[in-house]
Amino acid sequence: MSPSPSRSTRGRLPADTSGTLSPGAPGALLHDDGTTFRVGAPFARRLLIHLEGAGLPIALEPAPHGLFEGFVPGLGAGARYQLQADDMVPMPDPGSRFQPGGVHGPSEVIDPRFEWTDAAWRGPDPRALRIYELHVGTFSRAGTYDEVASRLPYLADLGVNVIELMPIADFPGNRNWGYDPGALFAPARCYGRPERLRRLVNEAHALGIAVILDVVYNHLGPDGAYLAAFMPSFFSEEREGPWGRAVNLDGPGSELVRWFILENARYWIRDFHLDGLRLDATHTLEDRSPRHLLEELGAAVREEARAAGRRAIVIAEDDRNLDRLVRGEAERGYGLDAVWADDFHHQVRSATAGDKDGYYADYTGTARDLAATARRGWFYTGQYSRHHKRARGTNPSGVPLERFVYCIQNHDQVGNRAVGGRLNHQVDLPVYLAASLLLLALPETPLLFMGQEWAAGTPFLYFTDHGPELGRLVTEGRRREFSGFAAFADPAARDAVPDPQDEATFEASRLRWEETQVEPHAGVLRFYRAMLGLRGHHPLLQASVPSRVEAMGEASVGVWRGEAGEGDLKLAALVCLAGVERVELPVTGSGAELLLSTEDPSFMPDARPGNLDARPGRIIVEFARPGGAILLLGP
Repeated sequence: MSPSPSRSTRGRLPADTSGTLSPGAPGALLHDDGTTFRVGAPFARRLLIHLEGAGLPIALEPAPHGLFEGFVPGLGAGARYQLQADDMVPMPDPGSRFQPGGVHGPSEVIDPRFEWTDAAWRGPDPRALRIYELHVGTFSRAGTYDEVASRLPYLADLGVNVIELMPIADFPGNRNWGYDPGALFAPARCYGRPERLRRLVNEAHALGIAVILDVVYNHLGPDGAYLAAFMPSFFSEEREGPWGRAVNLDGPGSELVRWFILENARYWIRDFHLDGLRLDATHTLEDRSPRHLLEELGAAVREEARAAGRRAIVIAEDDRNLDRLVRGEAERGYGLDAVWADDFHHQVRSATAGDKDGYYADYTGTARDLAATARRGWFYTGQYSRHHKRARGTNPSGVPLERFVYCIQNHDQVGNRAVGGRLNHQVDLPVYLAASLLLLALPETPLLFMGQEWAAGTPFLYFTDHGPELGRLVTEGRRREFSGFAAFADPAARDAVPDPQDEATFEASRLRWEETQVEPHAGVLRFYRAMLGLRGHHPLLQASVPSRVEAMGEASVGVWRGEAGEGDLKLAALVCLAGVERVELPVTGSGAELLLSTEDPSFMPDARPGNLDARPGRIIVEFARPGGAILLLGP
């Protein structure tokens, strides 16, 4: 049990952010004999707790650094309450652990205790991640934590070892991607109570699957986010971001802002045994402090996990191609474990689907550029970008390739398309399997988006559930986004973009699991299981194994894994993304064993096996159409 909070006089909030404020976590903290409340409200003169069903409100005491604290004896789990600062109306607690009636309703005191059975779990190996991104609400018809838990054996059998949950911090309405966060500490009530999320994590660990969470620290949602009402310093007075005023990480009052964010990161690792965080749009977190928030956050997450005898990882989403994110302290880096590297995705889309609008104008999709991207981690290392109208990227030389997260689909690259189209909706099945094989043969960390493994027929659309006025603005803004795309230049075409506010848009995005039992989806699923099995278990596909990537033709790429010396076994992945190609490999040995081909009849209903001709000194592979093959090359 924590001691009763201090009654010392509240001090002024300092502007200097060189130190770290560590008074403990915000919110309602349950003890055996009552509950401690801690709230950041630097400009309030008084702060009251209104307990549901009680009489007079209870006053919290001022504490240093703009905090209010208080201990309420006898108050247990399940109690509902609101906070009132000065003469404002009572509001939910910005540090609430649960919002049973939605982000605008009373907060609930939550008991964090749970019968964990994962004491032997040590967390994910950052060198061997196979990530599966999912949205809880559309992963199944039920759309709950329990339903995700029921699918864990399927995911283990598939061969992924990490699931990444899209944001679950509670949001307005009953459906949302999660990037409109209202209550950063409260798991969304529409997916289930907090103990059901704990159960999901516990069961995942029992099957050897890590769970990481997508978190949003770069803005608050447009509705239901009460943090700024108590902490106006949360937003910068000087900077604008993509979603309005930027988060204040280095100006006056920023110490309290950083405290709230860092405690939130620690909370997910400590209270839910999560194995790491994926940080949304870190390029929008502008911070000139002596120690950047990202470096401090990564250290806080690792420290929290170490205290429990576990590892945890932190992954950034960042469009700057900034090597500093994943370099260590000795190289003046932030020390994060990985970064989403979208150049690979964009090259693949350009090569296979012919995308040229927007940022795709920067990518040719040629085998040469695709190979250069895979060799370096990203394509742009300082060259001029036509889309950004400036030089983009840094040189990632020496950064281990597993620190780059690659995908051919993710929630953004599917959901930000006008009709939520997946890659398999726009390319033929042979092309799709070829791109999939390339993704899983490269040394970079692969990420799959839910349903990708069976070429799901369902779209993943952008959906919200805001009130009528805000909802109308969201719908109009969504359709306006596509005015610069050739296919939507006509206003009538833009009006056909699905309405994010329509519940049918959300329903259309739910996976249809019955697809996994019918062809061609079942064949694609067999391919993914086989390829992920190789990725997970074959010694030549592990992160520590040297790699080489080369263009082998106009549309063909070769990936070599293994030592360069004579007499060593090597693995070659050959991928043709378009047309018909003949690929010749000079080799030192004479043997070649076909480990896997996209043209296996169990994967492809109309299999057209190409020709494999192994001769002393060379191997010739002829692709009758786009496809891929994994070869084991003998000594």
